[in-house]
Amino acid sequence: MSAPLVIVGDSLLDVDVEGTADRLCPDAPVPVVEGQAEHHRPGGAGLAALLAARDGTAVTLVTAVGDDPSGRCLEDLLSPTVEIVRLPLRGTTVRKTRVRARGQTLVRIDTGDGRAMGRPGQVASRSSAGVSAFARAADALASAGAVLVADYGRGVADLLRELLHGLDVPVVWDPHPRGSLPVPGCALVTPSEAEARGMCGEPYVSPERTARRLVRDLDAEAVAITLGERGAMLARRGGRFGPVPAPHVATGADACGAGDRFAAAAALALADGASTEDAVARAVGEATRFVAEGGAAALRLPRPAAEAPVPFPSGASAFEVAAAVRAAGGRLIATGGCFDLLHAGHVSLLRRARALGDALVVCVNSDDSIRRLKGPSRPLVSERDRVEVLRALGCVDAVTVFDEDTPSQVIERLGPDVWVKGGDYDERSMPEAEAVRRAGGEVVILPTVPGYSTTGLIAAARAAS
Repeated sequence: MSAPLVIVGDSLLDVDVEGTADRLCPDAPVPVVEGQAEHHRPGGAGLAALLAARDGTAVTLVTAVGDDPSGRCLEDLLSPTVEIVRLPLRGTTVRKTRVRARGQTLVRIDTGDGRAMGRPGQVASRSSAGVSAFARAADALASAGAVLVADYGRGVADLLRELLHGLDVPVVWDPHPRGSLPVPGCALVTPSEAEARGMCGEPYVSPERTARRLVRDLDAEAVAITLGERGAMLARRGGRFGPVPAPHVATGADACGAGDRFAAAAALALADGASTEDAVARAVGEATRFVAEGGAAALRLPRPAAEAPVPFPSGASAFEVAAAVRAAGGRLIATGGCFDLLHAGHVSLLRRARALGDALVVCVNSDDSIRRLKGPSRPLVSERDRVEVLRALGCVDAVTVFDEDTPSQVIERLGPDVWVKGGDYDERSMPEAEAVRRAGGEVVILPTVPGYSTTGLIAAARAAS
C-alpha cells in the first residue's frame, strides 16, 4: 500500500502497574500489590495506529490529545512511528490504569474527561498562519489508501463525520457502545458480540442473524462480529454470511487490544486489495496471534528517560535506587553476572546498558554461587572486591549480590524495566527470562566486544606463567 492508512478516532493512555500480591491488607479483605514496574502504551485509536505502523505501513492518526502529562506521554509513544494530526481536546487526556499481579488484572482505574473540541463536521479554512488541524485532517483523508475509524465515543468521529461520507477508499469502522453509528457505505464494520447486541434493533438470537441485520440497518458492505476465541461471524451485502474460525488460544490469555489489532489488520488487508473474506480471515489470524503473544500487556515500548536525573542518595542500595526510579517515572535497567576479572568488554556492556534508562543496577553472583557454577577454582576475585570495583564505575548506580544459581529472585524484587544480557543468548536459553516477564520487564541482548572474555584472560595468564 503506497498511500497511508489514516486512522480516525479517540486515543487514550493505557498504563499497566505490574507487581506481586502475596498478602491481604490488614484493614480490608483486599490484596496488597507491591508495584514493581509501570508500563505505558497508547490505547484506543492510538493502539490501532501503533500496531498498523509496526506492520511497516505509513500511518496517519487523526486524534484529539490534551496538553497534559498523559497527552504528552501519548505523543512521545506514538510520534516515532506515526504521523499525528492533533485536534483540540476539551478536558484532560483519558488514562486507564490496570493494576496487575502475576499477569492477572485486579482493578482498573479510569481518569480523564477529555472530548474532542469543535463543531461536528467542522473543517476550518486555511489561513496565512498555516493549515489548521481540521484542514490537515481533511487533507489526510483525501490522500488515504484506506481509513479506519476507531470510535471510542470521545467525539473525534463526530467532528469528522461529514468528511467520512462518500470516501472512495475502504472505510473500516470499529464501533464502541458510547460512540456513534457508522456512516453509511462502510466497507466493513467490526463490532464485538456485546457491541453488536447493543446496535441491533431486535432481540439477540445469534451472531449470524445479527450480522445480517446490521448489514441492512447500517447500509454497510459487510459486518464482521468478533467472537473472541471463536473467531468472527461475517455477513456481506446480498445475504452472504459465514463463520471465520480462529486458531486455538490458551484459555485465560489477556485479550486487551485484540479488537484494535483485528480492525487494523482488516483495514490494511482491504487497502492491499484483499477481498472482504480474506481481510477478515487475516484479521482473525493476526488478532489470535496478538492474544497468544500476551496482548497489549506484552507490548514494551521505549519510554523516554526522565526529564531530569533521578535523585537518590549516594551509596543507596539497589532497592532504594529502584524505588527512586519508579517514583520519578524513570526507566530502571538491570544486568547480572559474575564479573570475575572485570575487563573492557564488561565496561562496554555496562555503559551501553546504562544508556538505555535512568539507572543501572548490577546483580552479582556471590562467591558460593560462582563455585557451584564454575568449579572450586573460581572466583579469582572475592565478591567484596568485585562489588567495590563495579561501584567505582560511573555507569553503575548500585550493586546487589545474590546467592542463588540464577538472579530470578532478585529480579522479581527489583522489577527492572529492562534486563540486559551480553552475548549470544536468547530468551529461551536464559533461565531468568521468565522472572523478567513476571516482573513486567523486557529482555535486551547487547552484542559483546569481540576478543574479551574472563575465561580467555585466565587461560592467557596461565599460558604466560
